[in-house]
Amino acid sequence: MAIGAPTRIFHCSDVHFGVENRAALDAFAKAAVDERADLVLCTGDLTQRAKHFEFAAARDYFAQFDCPVVLCAGNHDMPYYDMWERFTDPYRRYRRLKSGISSAAFRSPDVVLVPLKSTVRIQPRFPWSDGFVTDEALAETIAHLKGLKGDKRQKLIICHHPLLGENEDAKNPTIGGDAAFAALAAAGGDVVISGHVHIPFDLTRERDGHSMRMLGVGTLSTRLRGSPPSYRVLTCALGQPIEAELRTLPEHTD
Repeated sequence: MAIGAPTRIFHCSDVHFGVENRAALDAFAKAAVDERADLVLCTGDLTQRAKHFEFAAARDYFAQFDCPVVLCAGNHDMPYYDMWERFTDPYRRYRRLKSGISSAAFRSPDVVLVPLKSTVRIQPRFPWSDGFVTDEALAETIAHLKGLKGDKRQKLIICHHPLLGENEDAKNPTIGGDAAFAALAAAGGDVVISGHVHIPFDLTRERDGHSMRMLGVGTLSTRLRGSPPSYRVLTCALGQPIEAELRTLPEHTD
């Protein structure tokens, strides 16, 4: 990172190795390398069915970057077919993936990343794909934010699932999302960065007098939901609103 230059984060999500869009992935990687990204961030669903070969492909892909790489686990990154492993150690394969990519720490004078876990191994509903923010996960993130009190950098909360739904009049698909959004905004969170829905969004919501921005991107897989593949380039400068450039890509995979 050049001294005095803003921090540039290349954000993708839902790459779904197993049903990946190779052309979209190659375009994202080329841009991140050519434009010298300070960070590559992927907010979950690295795989389609959490199979070993899918995690191996994801590891090989993210290992190509020389800059720091930060990942989140998504609902697709827990075993689908090995229920014993899902219930006893659901993130074992994900941890192995993380151990195989850049271990360089991300440090920025402009922003700080604050993780929030929005996945659980089992839910009191079916399917288990939507978000679930537990009290324990929220408390851990709140404690992280409290430790940053007085820090002038923007606090970017990273998770897989959006905390609020697109339509405020509809039921929130993320269990615990409303309470989490209100608590995180009150604790000093500035932006929530996520994925999951495969459709990009840039929204600002308010709860109890505290507002927070929500940024999401589309997928870099073939699992499209009415929106083309996309990623964002976030340009972050201390004391300035984050510039969030959405880049869309062709839908073809060849």
